[in-house]
Amino acid sequence: MTRYNQMPPAKQAGILCNDPQFQTFAAIRSGLSDTKFCASAAAQYLRDICKIDSRRELNTDAAAQSNFAALRTTFDAWAGRIATPNH
Repeated sequence: MTRYNQMPPAKQAGILCNDPQFQTFAAIRSGLSDTKFCASAAAQYLRDICKIDSRRELNTDAAAQSNFAALRTTFDAWAGRIATPNH
């Protein structure tokens, strides 16, 4: 079985969008704190943040990969999975 961090970014994004905690995070970050997004709404949020039309672009677009990495770090800190980054 392939570890999450060894998967292509597009596959990571697909898994992330199906994570209920990420769906809640995406809704809150979109200004809808009283709701949770479905997987497709979370995917749209991710595409908007990464400035892409398709998650497949994450596999080849360096700028999108950078945006995705930043999004994952922000989410992981919000979810308590990592320490909050110092700015």
